[in-house]
Amino acid sequence: MVRLFAPLPEPAPAEVELTGERRHYLLHVLRLEEGDALEVFDGKGRAFEARVAHVTPDVVRVTLGTARVAPPRREVSILQGLPKGDKLELVLQKGTELGATAFHPVATARSVVKLEPKRAEERTSRWTKIVEEAARQCRRNDVPRVATPAPLLDAARSLTAGTVLLVLDEEESAVPLGEAFRAAGAGTAVALVIGPEGGLAREEVDALMALGARPVTLGKRILRTETAALAALAVMMHLDDELG
Repeated sequence: MVRLFAPLPEPAPAEVELTGERRHYLLHVLRLEEGDALEVFDGKGRAFEARVAHVTPDVVRVTLGTARVAPPRREVSILQGLPKGDKLELVLQKGTELGATAFHPVATARSVVKLEPKRAEERTSRWTKIVEEAARQCRRNDVPRVATPAPLLDAARSLTAGTVLLVLDEEESAVPLGEAFRAAGAGTAVALVIGPEGGLAREEVDALMALGARPVTLGKRILRTETAALAALAVMMHLDDELG
């Protein structure tokens, strides 16, 4: 069944009106017509069996059935050092498929990419659309949050109280990511810091540790920044399934 993302109030209405981009997407991308069935998800864990009720030149009205609510996910946040090119888009897309619940693009000492406020706002809007589409395709009913780019330590300090903060550190060899993730306990919020292409400066690792972060390793291989993020998420998704 085709799926459409649409933010909805609580409680959800019996009928929702779609305009602008969502109307265009439903009619011209999904190519639905009056009477066609679809699934509408709200990005916060609810999905509804739905049907196209009426189409006008400006508005599409869609009726909603009973909500199907997904169980809450463990919070898994990725603090990703801003990489070059479109690498972050890959991390956002595949990271959504692998269960991340939030992404924090962060400026670090060795980040080559520098975003002025207006550019950062534009990029965040694009990144948000990427995770929405990834959630739709992988049949998630929740959509990860994409934070506006911020300095690394500011992003770390903004995490929910009680979040276990881990940092991938190329100089760490004793504590595997899996061991630290298991030690956090089932359901505990976890955030993982990943440096950009040049890695994190030692001063940044020390500052994160002063905030309570624990350095971890993914093994002997040196991974590209985008590979490290996705490999780490795959490990955590697998262990989360084991922990229940």
